[in-house]
Amino acid sequence: MSDAAPPLRLAAVERRYRTEAGELPVLRGADLVLRAGEIVALVAPSGTGKSTLLHLAGLLERPDGGEVFVGGRAAGTLSDNDRTAIRRETIGFVYQFHHLLPEFTAEENVVLPQLAAGVARGAARDRAGALLASFGLAGREQHRPGRLSGGEQQRVAIARALANAPRILLADEPTGNLDVGTAGRVFAELLEAVRGQGLAALIATHNPELAARMDRVVTLRDGQVAEA
Repeated sequence: MSDAAPPLRLAAVERRYRTEAGELPVLRGADLVLRAGEIVALVAPSGTGKSTLLHLAGLLERPDGGEVFVGGRAAGTLSDNDRTAIRRETIGFVYQFHHLLPEFTAEENVVLPQLAAGVARGAARDRAGALLASFGLAGREQHRPGRLSGGEQQRVAIARALANAPRILLADEPTGNLDVGTAGRVFAELLEAVRGQGLAALIATHNPELAARMDRVVTLRDGQVAEA
């Protein structure tokens, strides 16, 4: 990857879905640049394409037009294996629902993505412990998700997203499933971690107070990205 290139750039991306009523265009030439160390809020009404934009940015879907550049590398037409490798090495995801593996401990949930990336088990456990401690979970490493509160589960999910030291963090309503007080605390910890590691982050949220704490706010209008 080129150090001069932004971690993520969407260039005129298009996305259409087939429905019984015909083709449904969701994104129509959307452009977005995420720079290292920049946290961008994505605020838009439901049904306007927020999740679609995040899926394209995270290489979970392919654009119907335009291109997705990760570190300057065009990724839209790469093989599935290459796209998976980029996701594993470069992109971290946080979802509204934590999606932790219930049969594994907090530590194991953070270790597993590292093992998939080829990290030695000992080093993976060391990093998992350090990440969990940074989110106030020291002493909770061996607890399974069912024994953790909602806020603790989401903290583990954030630690998991950061486990492989990504350059890009994508989050879809990361605190939307938490009560107001817990959401504020977890979000503050997320911002601190992202800023501390100098990541480029795109965070979708319905909460204007959380959006105001980020560096920039964008929205979706008529299938395109616009400054809010």
